Amino acid sequence: MRIIFMGSPFFAVKSLAKLSQHHTILCVYTQPPRPAGRGMRETQTAVSKYAREHDIECLTPPSLQPQHEIEKLKHANADIFIVVAYGLILSQAVLNIPPFGCINGHASLLPRWRGAAPIQRAILAGDKQTGVTAMQMEKGLDTGPMLHQVSTKISSNETFKTLHDRLADLTADCLLETLYLTEKKTLMPLVQPEQDVCYAHKISKSETKLDLRESVEKLDRKIRAFSPIPSCWLELDDGSRIKILEASVTEKQSDLPIGSAILFDNKTNSGSDFGLVVADKNILLIRQLQPSGKKPMSGAAYLNGVTIRNGDIVWSA
Repeated sequence: MRIIFMGSPFFAVKSLAKLSQHHTILCVYTQPPRPAGRGMRETQTAVSKYAREHDIECLTPPSLQPQHEIEKLKHANADIFIVVAYGLILSQAVLNIPPFGCINGHASLLPRWRGAAPIQRAILAGDKQTGVTAMQMEKGLDTGPMLHQVSTKISSNETFKTLHDRLADLTADCLLETLYLTEKKTLMPLVQPEQDVCYAHKISKSETKLDLRESVEKLDRKIRAFSPIPSCWLELDDGSRIKILEASVTEKQSDLPIGSAILFDNKTNSGSDFGLVVADKNILLIRQLQPSGKKPMSGAAYLNGVTIRNGDIVWSA
C-alpha cells in the first residue's frame, strides 16, 4: 500500500521501520525541530532522524490545518495514512483524504486508557495487562472503531521504559497485520464500548513528587511508571532533593515513624542498603537514586557521601 506515515518520538520509529519493509512509504510527517537538552539546541524528532537516514522524504509543518497543507496531502495520492504518536490533531478534512482512511497505533487496549499517557497510567493503576490497538481514526480522542489488538502482560517489576519498548514493537506488528487484513478485505471493525472508557491524562510535574504517606505499593508503581523519565523525586528534610530511579518493595516492616531511614547490610558487602519507612510501616528499598547535580548512584554509594544513621528521620510531611 502507498502510505503517508505520521509520527514523532522513538515509539513510532519501530512502526515506520517495519512498515517500510513491506509497503511504500511516500513521505513522513513529523513535528518540527524544537529546543531540547541543557543547551536548548534545535533537535529533530526520532522519526525525522530515521527518515533522513533512510532517504525518506520528511515534512515538518507546525500544523495540518492550512488549506495548502491539505492540498499537499491530497496530491500525494496515498492509499492510507498511518499515525503513531504524531502529536498534531488531524482535522476531518485530513481524515477524509485517503481512500482507506487514517489508522492510529495506540499503546493500550482501547477503550481503556484513551489519551496522552496510556503506558504510565496502566502501570500507575496496577493493571495486570495492556497492549496496543490499531484504530480507525475519527474526530474524537481515540474514539474510533477498533481494527486489531495485541495484548501483553505487565510484570510486577515493569518500568515505563521496558513496557514502552515492548509496546513499540507490538504496535509495529499490529499495524502490519491490520494492513494485511485491509488488503484481504477481512477487517471486522468493532465499536468501542462506552462503559469501559477511561482516560490517560498527560503526566503533570506535581505527580512525580513522592509522598511517603502513600502505601508502599502505590509508591513502587509510581517510581516504575516514571522510570527513567521524568523520574520521581523526594525532598528531604535538609532541603536536598533526590530523584528515585529504581526502588523495590521489601518484606520488612518497622515501627519507626514515616520518613525514617533504614540501613541494613547488603549481600555484596559494598555498604548498607538504603530504605525508607512509608505508610503502614512498610519499607521501600531505594536501589538507585540521583542527588541534584550528580550522576545516578546506588543507595549504598549515596550513604557513603552523607551522614545518615539508622533510624534518622530524613523526610517529614
